[in-house]
Amino acid sequence: MSILSMSSTRPQHQIELEQITQLAVMLSAQLTRVHIDGIAPAIADALQRVAAVTRVEMCECIEFSESGTMAHAHGATRSANADDARPQTRSSDGWLVTRLARGELVAIARPEEFPREALEHGGQTGSILGVPASIGGRVVSALVMDGGRSARRWQQPLIERLQLISEILGASLQRLRQETALRCSLAEIERLNTRLEADNVYLKEEIQSYHDFDDIVGESTALRLALARLAQVAPTNSSVLLTGPTGTGKELFARALHERSRRHARPLVRVNCAALPPTLVESELFGHEKGAFTGAVGMRQGRFELADGGSIFLDEIGDLPLDIQVKFLRVLQEGEFERVGSSRSKKVDVRVIAATHHNLEQAVAEGRFRADLYYRLSVYPIHLPSLRERVDDIPRLVWFFIHRHQRDLGRQITRVPQSLMDSLQRYAWPGNVRELENIVERAMIASDGDTLQLDAPLALGPRGRAHVEASDNLDAIQRAHIESVLERCGWRINGAGNSAERLGIHPNTLRFRMKKLGVVCPDSRGRRRSSPGELSV
Repeated sequence: MSILSMSSTRPQHQIELEQITQLAVMLSAQLTRVHIDGIAPAIADALQRVAAVTRVEMCECIEFSESGTMAHAHGATRSANADDARPQTRSSDGWLVTRLARGELVAIARPEEFPREALEHGGQTGSILGVPASIGGRVVSALVMDGGRSARRWQQPLIERLQLISEILGASLQRLRQETALRCSLAEIERLNTRLEADNVYLKEEIQSYHDFDDIVGESTALRLALARLAQVAPTNSSVLLTGPTGTGKELFARALHERSRRHARPLVRVNCAALPPTLVESELFGHEKGAFTGAVGMRQGRFELADGGSIFLDEIGDLPLDIQVKFLRVLQEGEFERVGSSRSKKVDVRVIAATHHNLEQAVAEGRFRADLYYRLSVYPIHLPSLRERVDDIPRLVWFFIHRHQRDLGRQITRVPQSLMDSLQRYAWPGNVRELENIVERAMIASDGDTLQLDAPLALGPRGRAHVEASDNLDAIQRAHIESVLERCGWRINGAGNSAERLGIHPNTLRFRMKKLGVVCPDSRGRRRSSPGELSV
């Protein structure tokens, strides 16, 4: 918008004042309507117009931060008659910026009026006008004009109108600052909301599974050794590899590790690598962008992104495909990954807790598992003992599971026969603690009174049979074989289909060997017979 020319018969200063007044009205309307992204260019254009109307060599707007320091200097396009040898900014004059930041008006008409601190930094020539703008008692900006080498007296009416323009520019800069801060806040809120929604989705899935640190029950030496190692590594950020047979409570150990770590305020994200379809493993672990593949109707965060700042539990890590192992290794080494369909890397801070029932060393030797990934995961291995290694814990576990399921099953079990407890302690437990819980729950369903009763005999033979698989002791092998035959024959030594006949020995010889090897059997009344001679005939 051009400024209307005034009649040449009027005084020049009067024409200049009216032009500045019209410019102020125009800038007020323009800068109020301009979009936030166009404020900076609009201010540069306004400064150029002010310089043209007032016939000054340089015009700029200094923006101050909340602490009072100069945040930015907005400049105008140089006028055509500007001297190339002169600096095009006054924002480098520390004395001037300091005074304007204090809210002081600076009006210098000739070189003799420059303060001493200005002269200490070199010769000063010409005239300067600095008009600060305050909003809410704080200086937000200042309009600075350089009259060039010639002297110029800044009249009060001109200063008053330039004060108005300075405040208009200051209000626009304040709006720009507030809108920018609001955008940043909204972006942060959106990011936190997205993360919160993702956490809520995961936690809703996890809330169905009951878990508690007190679920680790037992006082056996093997279990206490594993718990001691857990207590040592839990406060650190080191990767942990949990090994042991299936059903030994690896997830409980992973939760205990997380709860005792410095990351306990963030979630523990669980991933069952064996349950993930091969085509979706990468998407589940690292997430995907919208349209990355058929069915990807929106962006989705992966499990590593959900676990940022917390821990991730990778169950059955031995079943992870080789091509995913490479990308997983990069996350461990550099903390970086890319979502499926994206080329932009994302950084995460995640503690990895892995678990497997496979022999990973053997898998490495056979080429089914990467050696470098194995050494990254097994920084601190913890072996979880099987239930066969902690037989003394079985009574505690039985009562623990009874108390856990009584309310849901509507039972009030107060007694467990010693014969039943002995049977449980002699059982092989291929399914370990998980199998024990299932058998106890099944027995509670079958028990009508206050006494726990098995719904069916334990079918897989005594605990001794599992022990002799790797034993070279002859007595242990004989005992396991005799117990196996006795169970199949209903513990009959004499009569049709008796044990002695199947073993090909005399019944008295069988009784002698049972006594020598300590083979005993519980009777139907729930007490253990101490002599093989009391067995059925």
